This record gives sequence, C-alpha cells and structure tokens, in this order.
Amino acid sequence: MTTIYEQLGQENGIRAAVDDFYERVVSDPQLEGYFQGVDMARLRSHQSLLLIQVTGGPAHYEGRDLATAHRGMGITSGDYERVVAHLAATLTDLGVAPAVIGDVATALDGYRSDIVTDGPAA
Repeated sequence: MTTIYEQLGQENGIRAAVDDFYERVVSDPQLEGYFQGVDMARLRSHQSLLLIQVTGGPAHYEGRDLATAHRGMGITSGDYERVVAHLAATLTDLGVAPAVIGDVATALDGYRSDIVTDGPAA
C-alpha cells in the first residue's frame, strides 16, 4: 500500500507543498499576525520534517511538541480551519487526489487539541 508520504511526492513534494502553503498563510490577513517575528526558514524546515514523519516518511521530527509550540498563541477553531483550508488548496493545486487530501486533514486533526485554544469548531 502506498503511504501518504509517497502520494505527496516524498520529501521534495512535501517541501514544495510546505513552501507554497506558508506563502498562502502569511499572506492571509487573518493569519499573518501569528507569524510576525517568526524565523520562517526554520518553521518551514520543522513543518516539512513533521509532515514527512506523520505521513509515513523517514524523517524524524525533533522540534518542540505541538502543544508546547502553540501554547499561548490563542489559536481559534476558525483560524485552525482556515490554515487547514490553505493546506487543502495547496495540495489541490499540486494535483493531489481529494482522498489523499482528506487523509492528510484527518491525520492533522489528531493534533487539533494541541493547537487550538477555544475547543472544537461548532
């Protein structure tokens, strides 16, 4: 069975997706404030490693756990959903199948409680 990692184009595909994704997110007026003063090169690298790992690839993410990394940021369910929508749009534009995008969203949703401050979306 093909892993999500392989379906996303392995490391190069994931890194390209992460670059495009962050261009979208930091250009979003509702989300840009979360990234002020952030070392984006470092963040992109960490995000790539995390996605490689959670999608079945060989990388070993060694950054902070997601709860620690997002503590105190006040991320709302709406902002979380907005970020996920940007990721889905990125993957769609890269030609990723809708079923794979759904699998990625499901995998990431397992971390929602580590990221979101205000609880699940209504």
